[in-house]
Amino acid sequence: MGYVILGLILFALLTQLPGWWTQYLLRKYNTPLAKLPGGGGDFAAWLLRQHNLQAIPVYPTDGPDHYDPIQRCIRLNKAHYDTPSLTALAVAAHEVGHALQHAEGDPDFLERLSLIQRAAWLQTFSAGALLLTPILIPLLHTPVIGLITFTAGFIAQGVPLLIHLKTLPVERDASFNRALPMLAACGRFTDQELRIMRRILQAAALTYVAQALSSLFNLWRWISPHRR
Repeated sequence: MGYVILGLILFALLTQLPGWWTQYLLRKYNTPLAKLPGGGGDFAAWLLRQHNLQAIPVYPTDGPDHYDPIQRCIRLNKAHYDTPSLTALAVAAHEVGHALQHAEGDPDFLERLSLIQRAAWLQTFSAGALLLTPILIPLLHTPVIGLITFTAGFIAQGVPLLIHLKTLPVERDASFNRALPMLAACGRFTDQELRIMRRILQAAALTYVAQALSSLFNLWRWISPHRR
């Protein structure tokens, strides 16, 4: 029992610490710098123009920072859109990295997008099946219902894991193969500032690893009782 508790504590730390650390760094380095001419919104728009993607708009939002591949736009949280900080500009460059992936037809990016779109109806099927099986079991008295329940749960837990695994190389490419080179090439930052922005992007990348681990645990938790 002691090992189980220790394992659960370790797992909780592995899945939660990256998020806490990322939020700490984002807040720490979101202090406005007088040397920077504009916030994340202006910087993202400038980077897009440098890559002939000026048709992609950049909007402020109350939600999380993201590139929207359906609307083909970048949305930055208002704290990053308006603030001329290292955090805001690192985040902006990362989202521009996703826009570049889409524009160039990056295979990993397109595969993840397709998987997310297919996942919607798979999740709907699995949720419906899990809701219906308690009603069908006493009516039909067949082991097929148990198989349907297991399959529905497997889909419900397995699809997020697949998405997270596909997300890892996409996010890594957007941060380290695209955002960081863009930040270095623009000539606005010292070596120390570039190192700080690398730390921010590295911390954010670890949150995706943590999400994948959490999804893997959820899938294992579903499968484990059915192996007995």
